[in-house]
Amino acid sequence: MNRPGAVGALLDIYEQTILDLTNVIKSIPDDALTIIIDETTTDEDCKSIQNILSHVVSSGYSYAISIHNLKGHNMQRPGKIFHVTIAEYLKDLTNVFLFTESVFREIKDNELEQFDDSLKIKTGWGQLYDIEQITEHAIVHILRHKRQIEKIKSSQLN
Repeated sequence: MNRPGAVGALLDIYEQTILDLTNVIKSIPDDALTIIIDETTTDEDCKSIQNILSHVVSSGYSYAISIHNLKGHNMQRPGKIFHVTIAEYLKDLTNVFLFTESVFREIKDNELEQFDDSLKIKTGWGQLYDIEQITEHAIVHILRHKRQIEKIKSSQLN
């Protein structure tokens, strides 16, 4: 993890963030994946660890595909996949990073920041991000869900 340039720094940090999440989840027993952890939430992505991890994986692909499509491609976001083992999520998280890394092969350091809104990505929730901003969002997204899972592990799985 010592890639050159600004693109390299983003990829290094993203990879470390994914590794940190995998270190948190690898000790979770498979039978804990589908336990409903929040009966009252209206957010389906937060009802169980399975839902959280499926959301994280799906979102990871979505961020990378948004960047990929900014370069003239027309790839569709894959649907969420719900696994019954942690091993499958570990593999998915590795694959999200490998896919993201492949997308960034087309990105140069000087393309990360854009001030022209026509060169930015419009997210599904309506915000405009340049490549650097959406990648930073992807990193923080994982960190937030890692924190959520750590709290679940300490309060409900011990």
